[in-house]
Amino acid sequence: MRMKLVMAMTTPHEPLHRLARDLRVHGPVLLAGMPAPHDELLTLVWGPRFDREHALGLVARQPPQAARTLPALLEAADRFDALHAPSQRRLRQMILRHRACSGAM
Repeated sequence: MRMKLVMAMTTPHEPLHRLARDLRVHGPVLLAGMPAPHDELLTLVWGPRFDREHALGLVARQPPQAARTLPALLEAADRFDALHAPSQRRLRQMILRHRACSGAM
């Protein structure tokens, strides 16, 4: 019996896609009730490092969900910090594009 090894193909954007996927899961809870959720996201990722202080403030607004969202948020922060600058810029562009498509300003 011969076993076939299949290597999962990863793209250079895979870490970015994982961040976006996690955002779709946890973002609605984290940003619930915010008048400008896209601006909140941009605040988190505007600099070269994820703004953990601002993120903790967002989590503090939702105490019942904090146990579920905080670990995911801290993992997202570490993933963002590990991205190269072009991928960080691409993430910001994705948020801006989503804001424009949703009609938010």
